[in-house]
Amino acid sequence: MHKNKITVAIADDNEEFCNILEEFLDKQEDIEVIGIANDGLEALKLLETEKPKVLILDIIMPHLDGLGVLEEINQKKEKPYTIMLSAVGQDKVTKKAIQLGADYYIIKPFDFEFFLKRIRESKEELLSYENPKQSMNLTQEEIKNIEKMASELIHTLGVPAHIKGYSYLKEAIIMVAKKPEYLNAVTKELYPGLARQFDTTPSRVERAIRHSIEVTWNQGESEKIKEFLEHLPKFKKNNKKPTNSEFIAVLADKIRSQR
Repeated sequence: MHKNKITVAIADDNEEFCNILEEFLDKQEDIEVIGIANDGLEALKLLETEKPKVLILDIIMPHLDGLGVLEEINQKKEKPYTIMLSAVGQDKVTKKAIQLGADYYIIKPFDFEFFLKRIRESKEELLSYENPKQSMNLTQEEIKNIEKMASELIHTLGVPAHIKGYSYLKEAIIMVAKKPEYLNAVTKELYPGLARQFDTTPSRVERAIRHSIEVTWNQGESEKIKEFLEHLPKFKKNNKKPTNSEFIAVLADKIRSQR
């Protein structure tokens, strides 16, 4: 039985690749491949019947491509941790996949040991999917509402739209509003996820967000900022500027409280 194992489904139209990857993963004591699909429609059926914790999903497949599968997954309450595969690196496709909810994106060919490490590193997130109190399962409409509220909030606070950190900060707030667990892995998951989405590095993401908060702190709507941050202990004590994580957490929490 696969209790306590990371259950994996593979969706790729290359049968030889599927067999090689399945053989490699099945050698791991903590992982079990519970199904293989060779097109997008088969993948959806597999998700419905087997409910894997991880879906390894190729972008290009017959009948329904990987992006189409992601769109269908977004309409469901139960969502697997999704790793997208692609033989080509296209920024637009990568960004679209991340926007549709892909948790990780990797280009073929890749190192299997690195890939295995990535699956195992996701285990904390996988466990959160099983606890509805810790993870929010959202419809596409709910995601759109979160994105709208994030835009309105940072506009209200006076975050300058022309600086690079604006987009990073907005997306970080959206990601945390959708999945609060990101706050427990800011440097390990949140910044790298943003870096993949915007084709940059995690350190640049961190610096740009910090800069946008500093500019907002010095030039934004001070009364609104105080209103949002007044419950933070260090803000109450000495009016100290919040860290990236604190600023993101406060705004994401505001969004969740309004849903």
